[in-house]
Amino acid sequence: MSGTGAAPKLAPLGAEFRAQAMAQVRQRLSAAGLEAALFLLPANILYLTGWSFSVNERPMGLLVHVDKTPVLFVPELERENAEPIRGVTVKTYEEFPGEVPAVLWMVAQAKVRRLAIDTLDARHYAALTNELETLSLKDFAAPSRYIKSAEEIALTREAARFADLCLERLLAKGGELIAQGASELDLFADCTGFARKALLDIHGPAFLGTKLGISASVHSGPRAALPHGATGTRVPQAGDTLICGVGASLGGYHAESGITLIVGDISAEQRRVMTAMQACNDAAVAALVPGTSCAFVNRAALAELSAAGLGDAIRHRIGHGMGVEGHEAPWLAPGDDTPVAQGMVFSNEPGVYRPGRDGYRTINTMIVGPNGVEIPSRFQADHPIDTRVLALA
Repeated sequence: MSGTGAAPKLAPLGAEFRAQAMAQVRQRLSAAGLEAALFLLPANILYLTGWSFSVNERPMGLLVHVDKTPVLFVPELERENAEPIRGVTVKTYEEFPGEVPAVLWMVAQAKVRRLAIDTLDARHYAALTNELETLSLKDFAAPSRYIKSAEEIALTREAARFADLCLERLLAKGGELIAQGASELDLFADCTGFARKALLDIHGPAFLGTKLGISASVHSGPRAALPHGATGTRVPQAGDTLICGVGASLGGYHAESGITLIVGDISAEQRRVMTAMQACNDAAVAALVPGTSCAFVNRAALAELSAAGLGDAIRHRIGHGMGVEGHEAPWLAPGDDTPVAQGMVFSNEPGVYRPGRDGYRTINTMIVGPNGVEIPSRFQADHPIDTRVLALA
């Protein structure tokens, strides 16, 4: 499988990328008549600085001013971790919750009158509106995060290879392990352990300190009807559907791949549902055209499941954006009218869930490219429906 072959020469995104992202934010702030933006969302701080930190109750903040050096606000215990971050000045507060709430302290340190904040606890709103001439609750980093650069897409492609590798291992070894009495947890440990080792062996040294890993879920039989079913001690049985959804991250960038496998022989009804899901997947790809709304892509895809008589078994949207977060805007979902644009990255997740009976889900990663949709997760393309079997013999 390609996941263990020769790896492309990749490196974490560097100072030039971060500087360009900061410049784009400054341009938007200036156009909006604002002096600065305070970013409190951990994903935005990671995106703009490259700092992958421990997210906890202590707020971190990044102040991006239109014409001054950015300031990274951190609690005192993070001082040594923050000081190596290039291109920022570091200021620290004592501790959380503090006599003055950390976010109010950050705003006071900013010394501006016209400020944007990407997210805000409602308890602080009144105090800040009294202190500021203009308070814009808008995420000025979001437009940049929506459209991935060539460097970001390269990391996404490579992450997808390792998500696929996890599924390749499950397909190759799952039937044998189940025949020996393996549970969902055993299957999970085997396939994720295999893919994680390969990822770390190939990319670990170069990507030390970045988000790097494999996450997955494995659930089977009637429990597969739970879209977010937890992996448990159940031993899959002949005739079960078994869902495995995998997320892989490299250099902080995420990709997904997922599949429904059949334990034993595929029944006519299972093949019918899996065929409808393939049509749903293909409809999402066909609809993912620049200029089309994200909500339209969702409708076009899920219409295929309804046409197959499976409308009552739909439990979720067709997909979500991916980048420095596994789930991020824009959303291929009702209510998101964001126009699709080149450089966007989405999941494609047909799902059929029949409580007390069975469940099905597949996942592909989709990249909106200059010549159509690129699908870097290749497991489904490499393994047609009739080969998605965990043989118990």
